[in-house]
Order: sequence, then structure tokens, then C-alpha cells
Amino acid sequence: MSGLPEEELQSRGNSQPWLEQMRELKETAAQVSAARGNILQAVREVLGDHGVQEEKREEILQLTQAAIKKVLENYHQMPDWALEAIGAAIDKERTSKSYGGQGKKTWWLPPFGFSSANPPETILQPRIAPGDCWPFQGSRGHVVIRLPEQIWPTAFTIWHISKAVSPSGEVSSAPKEFAVSGVDEATAETLLGTFTYDVHKEIAQTFHVQKELPRTFRYIKFQVQSNWGNPEYTCVYRVQVHGKTASPNDHP
Repeated sequence: MSGLPEEELQSRGNSQPWLEQMRELKETAAQVSAARGNILQAVREVLGDHGVQEEKREEILQLTQAAIKKVLENYHQMPDWALEAIGAAIDKERTSKSYGGQGKKTWWLPPFGFSSANPPETILQPRIAPGDCWPFQGSRGHVVIRLPEQIWPTAFTIWHISKAVSPSGEVSSAPKEFAVSGVDEATAETLLGTFTYDVHKEIAQTFHVQKELPRTFRYIKFQVQSNWGNPEYTCVYRVQVHGKTASPNDHP
């Protein structure tokens, strides 16, 4: 179940990245769906242990079930094209240097101590854990992602860890204001929108393209314009690019 028209699926039938993406999405969605009953039962038990009234308990369970349904719908309808596993890569010539400078094997990132400098490819991985991010110096920087094929971008999802799991109890290195652009081979840029990541909301926040697109893009530029107060560095955990692949009738 991909949530896409049959003719669109047929037009993508020969796309290997698309097939791998759909296989991975179906497997993850199946796991979430299979765990739905266990999740709801666990929530019910926790609410009971905390003395939540039955009426309120049922309301929370309904909201939880709606949230699980939304997650499954996103897995079906919003594939991520910025995954290294399906062919996405970093255009290093057009990407800011990692924090610590080129050639240094380690850098200091409190409160984690000395660590191997994470490369920008880190943002193309599905793992989200404290310290597993790509750092660049200061509050302004950018990364250019080469997608596995031309797509019509529709939305972007940005991830950062929460204060609850941060060893320091704060997330000042999280991106705040940022812009996303489509980039062609000649480095010309088409602004797709300017957005704000709010550290007080969910760790994964999705932002939709703000203008009608003139064409498809193979390269996406994620440009951070400010962070949440850290003067030394900014850390990007995950950037997801959602969209549709170009069909044979599309004219860039």
C-alpha cells in the first residue's frame, strides 16, 4: 500500500531506489502496525498505574491510536529520498566544513567528550542518538544533498534530540531558522521555503514546500541561518527529503 495512483507506480517500476525505498517503508510500517496492540496496551497500563480516570484514559487511547495511524500514513505516503542506503550522497564541494576543521581526527563536543568528527553523511542515516549528528562551526552553515534521482520535492523533515535525552539537558546547538532550495548542476538555486525548527515541539518536524515548483531537482540545499543559542557550533541530526519522482511526462 503506497497511497499512490496505479499509473504513477507503473512509471516508477524500473527505479531501483524507489523499489528499495518502498520495500523498507513497507517493512517498517508492518512492524509499527504489528506493535499497535502492544503500544495501546502499554499506554493503558501506564495510565491505570497513574490513576488516570477511565473517561480520560479512553480519550488518551483514542489520541494514541490516531497518532499511530498518522505515523503509518506518513510511512506510506512520504518516502524519504535523503537516505544513503538508497543512493543519496553529500556534495562535499558545496557543503560547509565539519566542526573541528579538515584533517583533525577528533573534536571536543561537550558533554560527550572527545569523539570522532562526524561527517555530513551522518544526516543521511536513520539513527537518532545523542552525539550522532553532523556539526559545523558557528550558527550558519549549509549542506547540499544529492538525491538518488530527480524528484518533485513536497516536504522536508528535520530531526534533533530532545532535552529529555540530551546529557547536558539542553539543545542549544539545534538548528532554528533555515532555508531549503533546489539546486541544479550549474549551482543556480530555487528557494523552496524558509522555516523555523522549534525545540519545544516534536523532535521530528515536517515542513512543506512553500511555492509551486518549476521543475524537478536532483540536488537539495539545506541552509541553517541560526541555531538555538550555541555560539560555537550547530549540530544537524537528520534531514529527510520527501517528494515524488519525475514521470516520463515531466519536463524539468
